[in-house]
Amino acid sequence: MPAAGITIANRLMRYKLLAITLIMFGFGFALVPFYDEICRVTGVRELFKANEPVVENTQVDTTRKIALEFDANTQRLGWTFHPLESHVDVHPGQVTQVVYEVRNTQNREITGQAVPSYGPERAGQYFQKLECFCFRQQTLGPGEVRQMPVVFIIDPNMPKDLNTVTLSYTFFEVAGVQKKPG
Repeated sequence: MPAAGITIANRLMRYKLLAITLIMFGFGFALVPFYDEICRVTGVRELFKANEPVVENTQVDTTRKIALEFDANTQRLGWTFHPLESHVDVHPGQVTQVVYEVRNTQNREITGQAVPSYGPERAGQYFQKLECFCFRQQTLGPGEVRQMPVVFIIDPNMPKDLNTVTLSYTFFEVAGVQKKPG
């Protein structure tokens, strides 16, 4: 008979432990709103919010717009090449992205390099590229089509008399580039 008494005592102990565990778990959840209220009343939460940096671009000159025109050319290269947008209006200081599309019309792999130019030429010093396909050579397989972004900012210090800027790229074939054995 003592074995049956131990079994009942064990079960009772298990239920008590389970009940204590559930109460502790519930108490932990109940503390969250309690601590939130304490932080709100004491102003602790506001201390942390005051230290968070506010991210905004204060360099954008919304009082003026620059008309940007895009041009694309190839020099003795079996590619077609064009911007998806021929022009955009941007505020100086605004981060802008435009996309160019290139297609290899040949039945062989070709490597090309794009060279930018600006019109008027002095506008180039106010054109800051963050990302550009012109930073590296581009290799396209036969018939391959690729869209390539240019991300840039026009410097807010650009002279006021520069209202229209043309960004032109010319792709040249890179001679002597051979595919590395893979």
